[in-house]
Amino acid sequence: MTQIATVEKWIDDTHAIISVPRKSACGHDCEECAGCGVSGVAVQAKARNPIGARPGQKVVVESDTPKLLRIVALVYLIPVVFFLAGYLIPALLQASVSIQYALAVAGFLAGIALAVRYDRKLRAHGGISFTIVRRF
Repeated sequence: MTQIATVEKWIDDTHAIISVPRKSACGHDCEECAGCGVSGVAVQAKARNPIGARPGQKVVVESDTPKLLRIVALVYLIPVVFFLAGYLIPALLQASVSIQYALAVAGFLAGIALAVRYDRKLRAHGGISFTIVRRF
């Protein structure tokens, strides 16, 4: 996945701190909405800097796409799958509706807990890796 970023700080010949604007599905037409509260929010990350970009420069960065897709699946898909499994499996076993609801909520919370645990593990091991590929 490629994104536009700004080099914030030069660390050494091979690394820099970059600021990557956070994207969302809304299109950020904030003059029309201003409801999400994320306008101007950026994520700072350490990036490999093989081209020697300096602070203030706009650059194109690539992120580790497979790792990013795992994160997206874990955060969005797993809680929904656990919720549906918690609801549908008891329904197939003809359990009461209250048990279905309880297991659906428990499944959703288990999916969220799994996502939080994975996030902590990912942060401990360096997070998503970025590489500066060229100046913008």
